[in-house]
Amino acid sequence: MFLRTESLSQFIRFYPVVSLLILIHAIVFIATSLPGGIGWSVFVTLGGINGLISAGEYYRLVTPIFVHADLWHVLFNTFSLVLFAPALERLLGSFQFSVVYLLAGIIANVATWVLQPADYFSVGASGAIFGLFGLYGAIWLIYKEAAPLEIRQIMVPLIVISIVMTFFGSNINVTAHIAGLAAGVFIGLFIFQQRRRT
Repeated sequence: MFLRTESLSQFIRFYPVVSLLILIHAIVFIATSLPGGIGWSVFVTLGGINGLISAGEYYRLVTPIFVHADLWHVLFNTFSLVLFAPALERLLGSFQFSVVYLLAGIIANVATWVLQPADYFSVGASGAIFGLFGLYGAIWLIYKEAAPLEIRQIMVPLIVISIVMTFFGSNINVTAHIAGLAAGVFIGLFIFQQRRRT
């Protein structure tokens, strides 16, 4: 489930949305790294700044999902996408996967906007990625021992470790992580309960 054996062309063909997200991460990171103040301008324009959201710049509830603070930040989140998102895109289909991913990220950013102060600045795909973790958690909650072994042995412990690390790391948007995870669980419970009934 999480072991990637596809060639690059196969990966792109099998997981077009995940591939597009990876490409967007790369393009936006390059844009925010441009010299001469251009990169910083792009970074600030796309980042989640609560005061500006309150002033009507609601696009900032979406754009921070694709912006990252530094190389390690973008590499970690992109690596998480490569490992954990393909199985969900295959399971949900590309359209539903896109909706769930964006919805979890937006909910995480809305929670940050509502619960954090006006000068709070946040970027990163972590809220959306925690939403994917929440989907795996929902699968486990619904199917229990019938859930795939990888979910029970890898994802459930990883979710617990990720939650713990959220509270001990530095410069982490705890609000986005927890809100994204909760959104993923609730969305997943709705989707997979419906599938189980059919």
